[in-house]
Amino acid sequence: MSSKVLVDQVLTVDCLLRVLGEVLNNVGPGINIVLINGTTGDVLKTGHFDMYGGEVKPLLEFLESIKAGSAVLMASYDDPSTRLTKEARQLISDLGSSSVTSLGFRDNWVFVGGKGAAVHSSFEKLLQNNKNNNKYENWPELIEIQGCIPRYLG
Repeated sequence: MSSKVLVDQVLTVDCLLRVLGEVLNNVGPGINIVLINGTTGDVLKTGHFDMYGGEVKPLLEFLESIKAGSAVLMASYDDPSTRLTKEARQLISDLGSSSVTSLGFRDNWVFVGGKGAAVHSSFEKLLQNNKNNNKYENWPELIEIQGCIPRYLG
């Protein structure tokens, strides 16, 4: 892919829409991921992993293939957790996530981290599915994050 996501250390929504979306047919239920070269901003690859009806093995292979110096953007859609194993959660935690360990059924979650990141990411939000507080009946409210992301998070 020739898209660049990081421009002058800023992640833009417009860039994300160009690399991940239904129009490009590279987004789906579960966990959606964009892998970015942390130095150049080039999009390396994208993936979506169905954690309700699919298998965890493709997600594990994707996570294990991430090289040091890469930035990783993740967003949940529908159910991100039913088949999410302890091993997968640990691999995501190693990228800087502090919320993946408590990620549950139909929770809304967005995360930006990096391979080799020495600290937990401040670019993460989790809104848990709670039928008493959900904005959309069986669904929590939409969430978003914004801010400047260093070219290399590691």
